[in-house]
Amino acid sequence: MKTDIQIAQEAKMLPITEIANTVDLTPDDLELYGKYKAKLSDECMARLASNPDGKLVLVTAINPTPAGEGKTTTSVGLGQAFGKLGKKAVLALREPSLGPCFGIKGGAAGGGYAQVVPMEDLNLHFTGDFHAITSANNLLAALLDNHMQQGNELRIDPRQVVWKRCLDMNDRVLRNIVVGLGSKMDGMVREDHFVITVASEIMAILCLADDMADLKRRLGRIIVAYNFDGEPVTADDLQATGAMAALLKDALKPNMIQTLEHTPALVHGGPFANIAHGCNSVRATKMALKMADIVVTEAGFGADLGAEKFFDIKCRKAGLTPDAVVLVATIRALKYNGGVAKADLSEENLDALQKGIVNLEKHIENLQKFGVPVVVTLNSFVTDTKAETDYVRSFCESRGCTFALSEVWEKGGEGGIALANAVLDVLEHKESHFAPLYADELSLKDKIATIAREIYGAADVTYSPAAEKELARITSLGMGDFPVCMAKTQYSLSDDPKKLGRPEGFTLNVREVYASAGAGFIVAVTGSIMTMPGLPKQPAAFGIDVSDEGVITGLF
Repeated sequence: MKTDIQIAQEAKMLPITEIANTVDLTPDDLELYGKYKAKLSDECMARLASNPDGKLVLVTAINPTPAGEGKTTTSVGLGQAFGKLGKKAVLALREPSLGPCFGIKGGAAGGGYAQVVPMEDLNLHFTGDFHAITSANNLLAALLDNHMQQGNELRIDPRQVVWKRCLDMNDRVLRNIVVGLGSKMDGMVREDHFVITVASEIMAILCLADDMADLKRRLGRIIVAYNFDGEPVTADDLQATGAMAALLKDALKPNMIQTLEHTPALVHGGPFANIAHGCNSVRATKMALKMADIVVTEAGFGADLGAEKFFDIKCRKAGLTPDAVVLVATIRALKYNGGVAKADLSEENLDALQKGIVNLEKHIENLQKFGVPVVVTLNSFVTDTKAETDYVRSFCESRGCTFALSEVWEKGGEGGIALANAVLDVLEHKESHFAPLYADELSLKDKIATIAREIYGAADVTYSPAAEKELARITSLGMGDFPVCMAKTQYSLSDDPKKLGRPEGFTLNVREVYASAGAGFIVAVTGSIMTMPGLPKQPAAFGIDVSDEGVITGLF
């Protein structure tokens, strides 16, 4: 069996100019990064503005397990399948982070015969977007510390600095650090912190900004600290906005690459869904809608995280209306939720399947609350039995969902035709009545409680004293009408990663709250979730290498 990277390296890519031509783009619309990658120019977006929008299909999944669900693989395969059916389809995906690439997951470009390429470029430095975001984030941090060193005219309270540095790598020792050690000329000694780049507010801002003017407005609103009177100090106050925007000028432009079957893919932005809002950029999604009949996009991790944030943050802020949602599950993951050990998932076990399918059931119920038609797909494995598949099919159809098998990992677009036809049938015969879960006017606590009860299944929400105090301050500053971005473990519907299946009646604990004023949402940190992950005992980095001929191995 070939590895993902072997399949990707054997692919015959077309020049990106040819891929762009399939969606009526010209060479003048592209800013080339070699033969197979390009950014889409601002002029391209302006030229496409009058085109009608295509249909928007979201791909999401049940809670991730060690067995793997294949959400990105399904997204890519579905896009390829639409192409085989003669539909003009475009993918709108997120860029991978180096953190999981060298940590646990490995590469994140899809898998098998449903991948976006060039796979190595995408998983590593790509077009430099993440480097630009990291640089802009850390420039703001440097200007902040320099301001305090150079007289502190804004009277910044060093005990109330909230802006953190970032790095696109899993590095737990940087979570809590001390800066300014040494002589007086080395800066003010204070506690500081790092987050992973995908958790930076600048990542969220880039992904939600409509254009350069909007980007600069959002950057300027970033709250970096509070002064001795408890008043917010912003990036505008530090005169940082222009320089940050200059670093992000090219990163703001969506990237175009291709799938193994030459479906155009706009891959841009990459916030994690467990600690951020988990969707690709608004610009990429909107541009894709102007150039395709159908746009396939995805949201990170399980539907309790990525899909909820896609609906309640991205669609709310960008005015997007999704037409259908595909919910990905696997027999193996459902049995894992039913208590089967990873080593035994290949054996037929209908009892465990019946116990674990409650996780899928909850996600179906949650998605239906947003008024969008749901298609459930099983990402097929050779170990799945007919009895297991028939049970899941019957379970889904009895709950008003269309059902289809997906074999895209093994067969590429051909293996996704059943799923593509199911989605097309939904798009043609079922209306989307999309609405966010909660109203803007609800208090922040009521928004958190609504998500906790309606989406997670919690009975109650508790807050640390610090979180209570910060909620009051955020509300007093006029940000009470912002949506809420819940930072929560991806492994469970609850805030405890060990509670599999469909936990109910638990209490969700909010330990920290902070305002992402530029992004336009409030982050509520629950349980033990970390915004700077650590590496495992055996990191994926151990298996990555490059040959004397320059061929990269081990990315997945």
